[in-house]
Amino acid sequence: MVYMVYNCSMEINKPIILASGSPRRLEIMRKHGIEPLVIPADVEETVPENISPSEVPVYLAELKAEAVSVSCGLREGLIISADTIVYLGDLNGGGEIMGKPKDPEDGFRMLASLRNRHHYVITGVCLIDIASGRRHSFNEVTKVTFTDISDRELLEYLSTDEAYDKAGGYAIQGTFGKYVESFEGSYDNVVGFPWKRIKYEIDNFIKTGGLINEKIYD
Repeated sequence: MVYMVYNCSMEINKPIILASGSPRRLEIMRKHGIEPLVIPADVEETVPENISPSEVPVYLAELKAEAVSVSCGLREGLIISADTIVYLGDLNGGGEIMGKPKDPEDGFRMLASLRNRHHYVITGVCLIDIASGRRHSFNEVTKVTFTDISDRELLEYLSTDEAYDKAGGYAIQGTFGKYVESFEGSYDNVVGFPWKRIKYEIDNFIKTGGLINEKIYD
């Protein structure tokens, strides 16, 4: 049984499912005392045309959560899914959504385009209560600015393994963090899992949907 406690007054005594294989998301949950069931979603990440950059990770998070709700075989529990993109351009559209680099050349192109300017990291999150089918989705946006990184520094970074399983080709929590000049918003969001916002949204989701068993602590 997995328990999650909020505001010293409520607990979830049902399984909590992380619909992601990301070690960084699992690490953040464990850091906050939660040991979820990890069930990565197997979905085709195809996005409809004409949706805004901010909607893209929400759409993908919903796909993942819905897939796991069907395949997990559980009758109750809370599914948490997330998807993160790096976006260069105006948030209204017309820019580039950056996924994981395919190779060093792709990684260099991405990081070179991001240096000495700002971009956005956008994480979409979807919550599903398996028993009732209730769903709640939202996104979190962080503005990140890089320093003017040299070609040599980029090539040295891309010779490591760190860049290749990260959207945009970098990890703020890794060795690339020294090239981040500033960020506006959630640090954990840039890692890929904005925990403070997720906790807040789960708390409201629980209060309004009867997912919890209430317990008043001494």
